Amino acid sequence: MDDLEFRRRILADPNDSSQEMLEARNESIANRKLADELLQLDAKLEKVLKVNVPDDLADRILFHQSSQPEQKRNKTRFHLAIAASVAFVFGLLVGQVNFLSAPVQTNSDVAHVALEHIYAEAPFIDNIDEAVSLQQVNAKLNPFGSEFNNLPGHIYYVNHCGFGNKNALHMVMATDAGKVTVFVVPEQRPNMTSFNDNKMQGVVMPLRNASLIVVGEKGQNIAPVAKRLESELNWEI
Repeated sequence: MDDLEFRRRILADPNDSSQEMLEARNESIANRKLADELLQLDAKLEKVLKVNVPDDLADRILFHQSSQPEQKRNKTRFHLAIAASVAFVFGLLVGQVNFLSAPVQTNSDVAHVALEHIYAEAPFIDNIDEAVSLQQVNAKLNPFGSEFNNLPGHIYYVNHCGFGNKNALHMVMATDAGKVTVFVVPEQRPNMTSFNDNKMQGVVMPLRNASLIVVGEKGQNIAPVAKRLESELNWEI
């Protein structure tokens, strides 16, 4: 598949997980980054369109219209239709503007970027098992100046991804603590920190000129996983 065909298909359906599209996404960092950005945009647009309305809104509108003369009711319906259309378009524009003009993520935001990335890619990655070898992982890790001596579990997926304004290693693996997502980001944190939301939790561990981020479901004991991965990294390559 050439680049033009890949772009046409990924723009039409960012969630296309066919084998052909999967292979095209993995052919280059540019393809992968475009796919990541479109998945994040799709998730943001879906969130914008989820508008909560009062349960009795329809009854209130119908009651209000039934109490008005016919001509006034027609005019009201027209105005409501125009208002709904404007609100819909405005919501789309706000979602796109917020996404495209979002500030560059800094060190203090790596946890937020990691969680957002995981949620955006979940439909694509959750059911993937590429049975990745240690050699394949190290080939992806090589641009960061390191490699793993060993890995403590089965590797479902590995690739490069867009992470804020940087490219990172993105890996999904099995561990004694359960399935986790791992990022290696070329951006160092001063010390080890933890983070969480209502579903996920993670740790950020400083490496040599980089950071190791491990994220799992709430309740998983992931700190030992991060320390084990850190101990298996070899920077003398």
